[in-house]
Formats: sequence, C-alpha cells, structure tokens
Amino acid sequence: MDVPATGAPSGGSDGQAAWNRFERDRTLRALRARWRTASLAAGWRFPSDWGLPEVDAVCAAVIKNGRVAPAEVAETALAGLGRARAAAGAGLAETLADLAALHAVLADPDAVDGFLAPDVDSTPSRLLRVTALAWADVATDQLVNTEVTEPLTGLPTAAYLRTRLSELYRQARREERPVAEAHTLLVVSMDFSSVAGWPRLTGMILVADALKQVFDGGESVASIGPSVAGALVPKDVRLASSGVALRRALNERLSVDAQLRDTGRPQISAVRLPATYELACDLLGTLARS
Repeated sequence: MDVPATGAPSGGSDGQAAWNRFERDRTLRALRARWRTASLAAGWRFPSDWGLPEVDAVCAAVIKNGRVAPAEVAETALAGLGRARAAAGAGLAETLADLAALHAVLADPDAVDGFLAPDVDSTPSRLLRVTALAWADVATDQLVNTEVTEPLTGLPTAAYLRTRLSELYRQARREERPVAEAHTLLVVSMDFSSVAGWPRLTGMILVADALKQVFDGGESVASIGPSVAGALVPKDVRLASSGVALRRALNERLSVDAQLRDTGRPQISAVRLPATYELACDLLGTLARS
C-alpha cells in the first residue's frame, strides 16, 4: 500500500519528520481498518473484541516508510497477538483465520474491502507456526495455572466466578430452590470496536474501579471477558439503586477520556441465572465475547 505524496512539507527536518509520522500513522490506521474488515468477513464472531493493543503492534511491525511490506511481519509481534487472542478467549481456528485475513490484505494491498478471500491454507507456514505456538502456550498455561486475579484490572477472573457459582448452585440444591430466586448477574459490556491500543485497556480498568466502588459489601465481582465484567449480587431492595449508582460511576470515569467518551454508553444488564451450573458456565462463555 503506497501512500502518494500530496505536497512538500515545510519546516526543514522537523517538518519532514512530522510529515513522515503523519503519513505512517495514516497508513497504519488504513491497514488496521482493512484487516478488521477482512477478518469480520472471514468469520470473526465478536467485532467488539477484535481490537487489541497487539493488533496495533502487528500493524506497526509491517509498516516502514509509508509502505506495507508482507515480508516484514515480525514474529515477535505475531507471537504477542497469538498470546493475546488466547488470553481473550478466541479459539485457535478463529485466531488463524484472523491471521489469514491479515495475510490476504498484505498480499493484495489494492483489493477493494470486502472482496478479499482469506485462506488459512495459503498463509505462510512460518506465520501460522509462530502464531499457533504462542496461542497454545497461553491456552495450556490457562489449564494448568489459572490465576485468581486478572492482572490488568485487579478483578477476580471468570474462573473465580465459576467457583462462586458452583457454591451457590450446591447451596440452592440443598435448599431445594432455584439460584435465580436469590441472586442475579449484573453485567457491564463495553463496545470498544472503535477504540485502538491502550485506551481500550484503560477503559476496562475504569470499569473495574467503578464495579469495586459500588459493590464493596461482599458481592462477587469479576472480569468475564476482554470487554465484559460483572457482579454476582443478591436480589434485594438494593439491586435497583446499585444499578443506578454503577451507571453513574461508569459515566463519571469514562467521560474523562475523549476516546472512551465517544464509545457510547456502557451496557448494564441484569442477567437471570439458568437452572443448572453447567448452563451457567455456558452463559459466562457467551457473555465473555458479547
């Protein structure tokens, strides 16, 4: 993807450097947008969780002097993306399809968006191997060494929430009543599809801070997915007022950042817990990537 010159920069070497940065940033944004479009067309199921800081790192790795060079895909950047996809809950097949979308965009920079045909089998084996191995490292580690606390937000992980749900379902079975009679899952979902890089992570840190402020009386608060968090709370007279307080706290925090302010209002919903623990775990998996 060549970026044509539109005029000579002024201001000597400083002006030239500023111009080069502007052109590079514009090319990076264009590459990111085309990659995302191709990935969604190839079957990426949840648009809101596609954009990660590691996506921007890969884009930066392939851009030099205003050009996109397929041969310059850095293995370290791809490995970082593979690890990030696994940590976010994306499956291996979906991760490799996303990589194939990137390869298709780089291989045919003049194609019109939507007319690309990503093909995993045509993606260079070196790129597939690096990404798949990195994805597998994290996926395997999650099986044998699950952390209780998510390091970015400081919230307990979805694994902790599943443990708490298991306890509640056992208690409800002993008392012969539905879990949903006494508890509900209050879920906060953010749409970060228009946010790139670190502001996305900042947004989830602010969401976590708001949840911990509002639910500080023993409720189970946890990170559910890359852009989803929630609280397992009792169904009592305080539930409605807690929801209002949570929305107010979220709006106050997210409004301080221009990029986050433009993402739209966070979605807060009270989700009814299903009849069995197994269905509750399936529900968490669905919510994680909503």
